[in-house]
Amino acid sequence: MFHAVPRLLPLILMLAAVPQLFANDPVPLVFDTDIGNDCDDVLALAMIHSLQSRGECELKAVTITKDHPLAAAFTDVVNTFYGRGDVPIGVCDSGVTPEAGRFNTLAEVQDDGQDRYSHDLRSGQDAPPAVDVLRQTLADAKDNSVVICQVGFSTNLANLLRSDADAISPLAGPELVRKKVRLLSIMAGAFRDIPNGQTGKPAPYREYNVIKDLDAARYLSQHWPTEIVWSGFEIGLNLKYPHQSIDQDYGYVEHHPVAEAYRLYREPPHDRPTWDLTSVLHAVRPDHQYFDLSPAGTVTVDPEGYTRHNAKSDGRDRYLIIREDQKPRVMEALTLLSSQPPAP
Repeated sequence: MFHAVPRLLPLILMLAAVPQLFANDPVPLVFDTDIGNDCDDVLALAMIHSLQSRGECELKAVTITKDHPLAAAFTDVVNTFYGRGDVPIGVCDSGVTPEAGRFNTLAEVQDDGQDRYSHDLRSGQDAPPAVDVLRQTLADAKDNSVVICQVGFSTNLANLLRSDADAISPLAGPELVRKKVRLLSIMAGAFRDIPNGQTGKPAPYREYNVIKDLDAARYLSQHWPTEIVWSGFEIGLNLKYPHQSIDQDYGYVEHHPVAEAYRLYREPPHDRPTWDLTSVLHAVRPDHQYFDLSPAGTVTVDPEGYTRHNAKSDGRDRYLIIREDQKPRVMEALTLLSSQPPAP
């Protein structure tokens, strides 16, 4: 029996590649993130690289809504770690969350005079504006093909909608989005009451990504021209990343930017909600039935930052719903994809 194992190796390797062999064309993906404000952004970016290695998506650009120079540098750390240091990165100058964050400083860490993590983008000051990166990425794309995954503030996408025709494209922002973007998968809002941290009683919730740049969130909800699927606060809150994975699944290298960012954000043992990961999973695998979808409707953001979904048969918006029986399968996918080693 044991002598037969080597003969099975080619079959095992072939079966491991089945998801890639039978995948559709890779999803052209833009990742818009406030990386540095929470560690789930880093886990989500790692997921994207794993999905690209499986042939399921292609990361076309990363645009950043955290206004600190090290956010771009650390993003380049992660992209370079996964072998994709040439992915375009764009930044904003909104003044929203201008502090460095708990782990973006990893971009500056050195061991024995050498960068712990190889990267060449040293500062967001050396990166182009996010709107230019978004416009170029969309202009270069096939019509109705791009999926944007927004897991931070709406700053960049609202600015994209406000952009005029320019040398990049003769189309103004709304027309460019309408022509090129198939889906916006967004982690924002709350579509269920959330237990109050002090009283424990469920109540409407003003979600962080919405209220930190409320004007942008309201503008996006009012003017975005293509389909939006919202992952509300309640989804990630019900799917918590197991800290055991951080301790056990990332040790294939001495230093891992994902595990180190998780620990710097908050030292385990703690199981961090997977808010941003859920929007990535739906963006790339919308037909895998990881989640249910609400009826079509229209999502509005009121002046206080509360999100509401009004059912409408021809509405633009749906939001994710998760059943108890779906949770184990979703968590398995999130954990395996986040911790998958870079492609050889």
